[in-house]
Amino acid sequence: MKRGLLTAALFMLAGCQHAGQQNADAPFRLETARQAQGADQRIRFLVIHYTAEDFNNALNTLTDEHVSAHYLIPAQPPLEEGKPVAWQLVPENMRAWHAGVSGWRGRTNLNDTSVGIELENKGYSNALLGKKFYPFPPGQIDLLANLSQEIVARYQIEPRNVVAHSDIAPQRKDDPGPLFPWQEMAERGIGAWPDAARVNQYLAGRNPLQPVGQAQLLALLKAYGYSVEDNMTPRQQRRVIAAFQMHFRQNDYRGNADAQTEAIVRALLQQFPDKND
Repeated sequence: MKRGLLTAALFMLAGCQHAGQQNADAPFRLETARQAQGADQRIRFLVIHYTAEDFNNALNTLTDEHVSAHYLIPAQPPLEEGKPVAWQLVPENMRAWHAGVSGWRGRTNLNDTSVGIELENKGYSNALLGKKFYPFPPGQIDLLANLSQEIVARYQIEPRNVVAHSDIAPQRKDDPGPLFPWQEMAERGIGAWPDAARVNQYLAGRNPLQPVGQAQLLALLKAYGYSVEDNMTPRQQRRVIAAFQMHFRQNDYRGNADAQTEAIVRALLQQFPDKND
């Protein structure tokens, strides 16, 4: 793979993000002195994925006509002039086809309003005791964090709107899985993470695994952002709970409605109140 050529292409694509300025040769002039106040950023969400295949296959998949993502980060990013390289496949001002059927905080079709980042990662394999997920190398996460910091700042993306693919499509997806370092990302200013003291306050001395009402827990998860419908089957309800747990309670994501899960979501709702976006 000719890294120099791919890196050059990456910067050319990045330059496309500033498209939209008037062409000096256009047969008209645009007056821009007065700008409307009734406008905001189109991009509201940052969605993290894993590829479930190696880098070369993922690059081929993400550059065909069926699916795409804005960025692809190798497991071991190569260096160009001492800097790690990520591949930009779609300019941020264009829609990429990474989210599929999706929903978050009452919005659907998140391809329209999100930036998608794919991480080279095998995903999981089926083992005797269930799915075996694979970790993410530190260098890959460091590059992801640096890239994500810029995206979050550029579009003022709320912490609650930095999400896993499994958060926005819990019935279909598991990525990036329970080994993704959400807490580390939050500590670097990317996404939400529950404050331990608040969680303990809401736990109120209960056994963390004490069962709680599933309907009430699902109502809290819906308030946080998850798509919860009245006609969900028990399996679908567990998938929603498990998606939340893979993000915020990664040592146990069986989908059980328990006191610790309830305490975590209550803490998050207090820390990151709805801004009616």
